[in-house]
Amino acid sequence: MWSCGFSLPAEPGERRRQQGMEAIVAVYSDWGIGSDGTQPIVISEDRKRFAALTRGAAVIYGRRTMDDFPSGAPLEGRVNILISRNGETPGATVVRSPEEAVEEAEKYERCFAVGGASIYMALFPHLTRIYVTKIDAAPHSDAFFPNLDSLPVWKCVEEEPYEEGGVSCRFCIYERTGCAGA
Repeated sequence: MWSCGFSLPAEPGERRRQQGMEAIVAVYSDWGIGSDGTQPIVISEDRKRFAALTRGAAVIYGRRTMDDFPSGAPLEGRVNILISRNGETPGATVVRSPEEAVEEAEKYERCFAVGGASIYMALFPHLTRIYVTKIDAAPHSDAFFPNLDSLPVWKCVEEEPYEEGGVSCRFCIYERTGCAGA
């Protein structure tokens, strides 16, 4: 069953998110997101957008995504929630499952799923807004994000074209327009 957000605070003064979780992802024209744990094509403006949107928020990711961060470590200026079964990581709150990540995320006003593919899929039912950089290229990918254009509960509400180094892309914002479930 799809979830469309979190509950309101249970106690006065308790800080909990009153809207659903967000995600940020760069996809290729076939909705691929990477190959061998990394992005074959990187748009520097996309990285800047990622930093600006997620700074000060909580971010949820898996160990392989963290390994692909430029520093290979938790991101500075964010609350890092790492889904992993492999011990502790300085600078991150380590949880063992997506369900624990969702529970931890409820403590923060804004939270982003930032990858990889299995994390996006596990948290997809909780997402209400997704920032998508659509890169107009289709390098080989072995990991994919759901094609939001083919899902009737998702609508692109904003789109801004951009070009860098001869590669065109679009910065899009998708919002869930309703709930769907089984």
